[in-house]
Amino acid sequence: MLYFNYFTNAIIEQPKTVWQIIKEQKVDLTMPILCLINGAPVLRKDWGNVFDDGELISIISLPLGGGGKKSSNPVQVVLTVAVIVASVYTGGAVGAAYGAAWGAAAAAAVSIGGGILVNTLVPTPKPALNGMTSSSYTQSPTYSLQAQGNSARLGNPIPVIYGRHLIYPDFAAQPYYRYQNNVQYVYQLHCIGQGNYSVGQIRIEDTPISSFKEITYKVINPGESNTLFDEDVVTSAEVAGQELLKDMISGGFVLNPSESVVNKIEIDVACQRGLYYANDSGGLNSKTVQWRVDARLIDDEDTALGDWFTLGTESLTGATVNGIYRTYTYSVSQGRYEVRATRLDDKDENSRAGHELRWVAAKGYVVSDKSYGDVTLLAVIMKATDNLSQRSSRLINCVVTRKLKTWTPSGGWSGLTATRSIAWALADILKANYGAKLTDKSIDLNALYQLDQKWNSRGDTFNAVFDSKLTVYEALSRVAKVGRAVAFIQGGIVRFVRDEPKTIPVALFGPRNIVKNTLSIQYIMPSEDTADSVCVEYFSENTWKTSEVTGTFSGSTSDKTATVELFGCTNKAQALREAVYMALANRYRRRIVTFTTELEGLIPTYGDLIAITHDMAHWGSGGEIIAQDGLKLTLSEPVEFTSGVKNVLALRQKNGSLSGPYEVTATELNTEVMLKTQPSIEILTASGMERTHFAFGTTDKWSVYARVTGIRPRSNQVEITAVIEDDRVHQN
Repeated sequence: MLYFNYFTNAIIEQPKTVWQIIKEQKVDLTMPILCLINGAPVLRKDWGNVFDDGELISIISLPLGGGGKKSSNPVQVVLTVAVIVASVYTGGAVGAAYGAAWGAAAAAAVSIGGGILVNTLVPTPKPALNGMTSSSYTQSPTYSLQAQGNSARLGNPIPVIYGRHLIYPDFAAQPYYRYQNNVQYVYQLHCIGQGNYSVGQIRIEDTPISSFKEITYKVINPGESNTLFDEDVVTSAEVAGQELLKDMISGGFVLNPSESVVNKIEIDVACQRGLYYANDSGGLNSKTVQWRVDARLIDDEDTALGDWFTLGTESLTGATVNGIYRTYTYSVSQGRYEVRATRLDDKDENSRAGHELRWVAAKGYVVSDKSYGDVTLLAVIMKATDNLSQRSSRLINCVVTRKLKTWTPSGGWSGLTATRSIAWALADILKANYGAKLTDKSIDLNALYQLDQKWNSRGDTFNAVFDSKLTVYEALSRVAKVGRAVAFIQGGIVRFVRDEPKTIPVALFGPRNIVKNTLSIQYIMPSEDTADSVCVEYFSENTWKTSEVTGTFSGSTSDKTATVELFGCTNKAQALREAVYMALANRYRRRIVTFTTELEGLIPTYGDLIAITHDMAHWGSGGEIIAQDGLKLTLSEPVEFTSGVKNVLALRQKNGSLSGPYEVTATELNTEVMLKTQPSIEILTASGMERTHFAFGTTDKWSVYARVTGIRPRSNQVEITAVIEDDRVHQN
């Protein structure tokens, strides 16, 4: 008698009741249970009866949904079950390859992205393009919907950019202002990012910086110094335009923070209404204003270390109604200071006079190590003119391309090269100080090299800015997904596999090496809400704004569309290819097979193609070769030939891989076949060794191909989970 439930197939060796089977299989009776005998429902009152030989018993656990609410949607419940199945199997599979922490992250990705979209091999991306990670970290300013611009993001990560991207670089130091000949200059030091970059366009908003003759700039590569200006300058927050009057001291104000020393102090003053006296003839007579600036040393607790001393006694004469702005610089011995100022002459209060003096700013030049490490900087000096406004001065942006080392099997690592490669972005994440800090021996560089050739031929690139905190695994996953790939750890080495057509199975599994009663098939059932098209959101390299493209295929509609983010994709053609791929995977990869085998289950790895033959699922038939006489093979199991079509026999090699299939013809015995050609492998039939396994069937039905998604060692056995392959997934 054959017993089947949602998880297990089993042959019952002796007559039993339904209640006995439920107890043996540990069926959860807290859920609604449905029992079918030969397809007909049986009430619980009859579960104590012993069923007849040859009957098919089905015990089904029904899901509860909606929290018991009468308005719960049964279709949504079915959909949720499908997503849970996808998450469990993908998460478990990836977990087996990655380790527990990595597998959990992969499972979560499928659950989040899989509300109406399932991909059991490459986890589906997240549904929104906002630059957020799965952790509760700060939102990315690059992909924020708010207005972009330059800012100082204190305490946040230094950006890491891969590929080619538009950025509004953060301030590496607080901007400051100086006056020369009554003209204001702003000094800005920007951090482009960690590592080396090829800096292309530099713009003020949408206008090339070359259009502004009043701007001087310099790109500072790692290890270079800023020769344009001193960037480590502090500005006193307390000095903010106070008017200076005679016999009234303004200050003292602390200039530089604790545990810092300055060796130069600058004072900015202004006669904002001009400096003049309007005479009776309508002209302007000159006026003079005088003031004094004092300073004294203090310690880190703001305690004075000495008396006040004069930095300078200054005077300014003018005959103009226009504002006058000046910066005065004083060299001092290294230390921490507070400053004060006072006016020395009386203010002319006459309405005809412009005689007001204001203290605009106090700045200190900090003595510090100007080494910024392995980062690229942009130094900018702007002259204030009618072309530049206060807002536009903080809208500096540039298009940069990351420089990375590339690797070849023959030449090893190259020098730094501007690249948009997915492969070498993955390698940099694993090797860099801001990444995993791995050595070459812990990275499958040969696989990356092969993938790089593939990605280059397709035009697949990765272009993105990492400017929010995230784990190494999250970064690897984001980069790999753009290339339709997955990263995993095996044997202490980070490896990579791309979801692409594979034609040669690495292993054959059949009744002879699948543990009895362990083969199960899960069907991820579609519902009325299952998507048959995918809308991919990407950051366009033409507009540098969020754009989208919808991928469909023959037979799909745009009525049921899942929207996902493809972080790092900036090309429309690439986004469309991935949208179609995700839609096809969602449609055609919905059968999950799980079985247990012996240690040969360690032959395949994540993403490998395997062949499975099993008569229960009508995937051909299998067994062992027990004798060979020339081209005649004697089989351990009888086989049934199909007339009118080609019948074939595939053989398992010593290393577990597949040889064939070879065309065969029938003999007088159903346990014998005749090969048409001599096989290319040695067929093992001796009793002292494991015999050669075979898979038999017609050309298209001798086995089923599947892609491995999980390998879980179980003592001296191995549990394998795989998704049944469908070549239609790889149409593009």
